[in-house]
Amino acid sequence: MTTPTSTAVTETDVDTGRLRTHVRMAGEASAEGGTVILVHGNCSSSAFFHRLLTTLPEGWRGIAPDLRGYGDTEVAPLDATRGMGELSDDVIALMDALGVERAAFVGHSAGAGVIMQLAIDHPGRVARMLLEAPASPYGFGGTAGTDGTPVWPDFAGSGGGTANPDFAAAIAAGDRSTDHPHSPLSVFRALYVAPGTELADEDLLLDSVLSTTIGAGNYPGDSVPSQNWPGVAPGTTGINNALSPKYYDVSAFANVPQVGPVLWVHGDADAIVSDTSSLDFGQLGALGVVPGWPGADTYPPQPMVSQMRAVLEDYAANGGTYREVDLPGIGHSPHIEAPEVFGHLLEELLTG
Repeated sequence: MTTPTSTAVTETDVDTGRLRTHVRMAGEASAEGGTVILVHGNCSSSAFFHRLLTTLPEGWRGIAPDLRGYGDTEVAPLDATRGMGELSDDVIALMDALGVERAAFVGHSAGAGVIMQLAIDHPGRVARMLLEAPASPYGFGGTAGTDGTPVWPDFAGSGGGTANPDFAAAIAAGDRSTDHPHSPLSVFRALYVAPGTELADEDLLLDSVLSTTIGAGNYPGDSVPSQNWPGVAPGTTGINNALSPKYYDVSAFANVPQVGPVLWVHGDADAIVSDTSSLDFGQLGALGVVPGWPGADTYPPQPMVSQMRAVLEDYAANGGTYREVDLPGIGHSPHIEAPEVFGHLLEELLTG
């Protein structure tokens, strides 16, 4: 295993024909290497990959875009009824604009859903894949069992109305304090990483969270009232609705074994994507945080990790190859919390 040398990161804007996309880039692709595209998750930006881009294996070019509604990319509304389709089409348009026919991919959290959708729609464009702390293949909230069975017909308990309004308001206000538990920095320290994680580049990462565009068309999206607990169902715009199982289902990834191999990396202290997620209404109801919970028989906590494992097992049964790495003591952002370990895992995937 080689030790990557430090590489400078450059930033540029690319007009893809769909929207002006801000991109971080580093390294040069060689005949023995190639291009790896890194796709960030919700309430973040390409800045989350800044440090990782500086240590890519020799011969690999890294491209990390800001998705629509984040960072310095042109602000454009997100049609949630397409699930991750709008965002995966944006990435394909960026590849076309940059002349990248086929690439390896890293997807963090919701970004993993973006690259899984891209693989379903364009398997010939996808080589090796690293799914980092991926959202469940059945979206966030409102499903039960490893097959993603909807809890309610209207998918209540998922979508734009489930976001904390104080957190969204604090992002809009550019709040950099820790004066309340819903400030972006407080949430970052409690949920994005394992509590107690100390980071030298925390200011850059907070800037990234604060770059999120707040509004019905972006984060968190709109919502509609529901007669089903907890009283709110998904609307049709914005990222949290795009993550609702009403529109989000990438379980068909099991049917594209020609992509990959796949490396699935997650931490056992992840508070966001877990079988007992701190943000899932089934779990919040079970803990008594949200009143009126109808009970585990009706609305259990969503088994997010188990759902991903089941889909990847189907992927393997169909001829695909995947490996799971569960990192002890690591939260929702392994590449930030354990950069050397994550870097070696990525290098093994890219050069293996």
